[in-house]
Amino acid sequence: MRRINKLDDSEVLRNKLAYKIGGNNSVLTKILADEQHKICAYTETYFGRSDKKDIEHFNPTLKGKSDDNYENWFLVKAQWNSEKSDKWSKYQPILYPTDPTFEQRILYIEGEYYPKSQDDIEAVNLIRLLKLDDIALADVRKRYIKRIRSTIEWSGKANQEFINDLLITDPDGLYFIRAIEEELGVKVNFDLVKTK
Repeated sequence: MRRINKLDDSEVLRNKLAYKIGGNNSVLTKILADEQHKICAYTETYFGRSDKKDIEHFNPTLKGKSDDNYENWFLVKAQWNSEKSDKWSKYQPILYPTDPTFEQRILYIEGEYYPKSQDDIEAVNLIRLLKLDDIALADVRKRYIKRIRSTIEWSGKANQEFINDLLITDPDGLYFIRAIEEELGVKVNFDLVKTK
């Protein structure tokens, strides 16, 4: 997982959108999907057509209250949302996904996530709550990176050139963004997708 950047000029804010409990939130879902580049905020896996997507209220105690807003909403795969929903109170205090120190406090090392310090209770709690240490997901991430490395080697291109080309030609083939950036020493520049 990487830090989630919320946009100061988001359409959600410009259009003063609100989450409708039991209502139609398709516009909000689409905007969040576009802002997250169709990647689950928690798993960093791509949203395929058949994936059930949920607007996740990171702090579920705010849902339906005036404090529930854009900063609390993330688009995630439904499985992760349902597994998190009843555990919130157990994992407090917690690191917020938009925290500017996120990547310094939760480290990515060879396909897995660790708190920089076991004394950082907020980071430890986030890893546990969101199951960032899920073995099966870590295995998928490791195999994906191995496959990308192999494909880059076969292509003969430099890492950055390959990632840029993939973004332009097959953007849904690029996910696990933090892993790609840290393991390959590249920057995933989603602005390239907009220029095609």
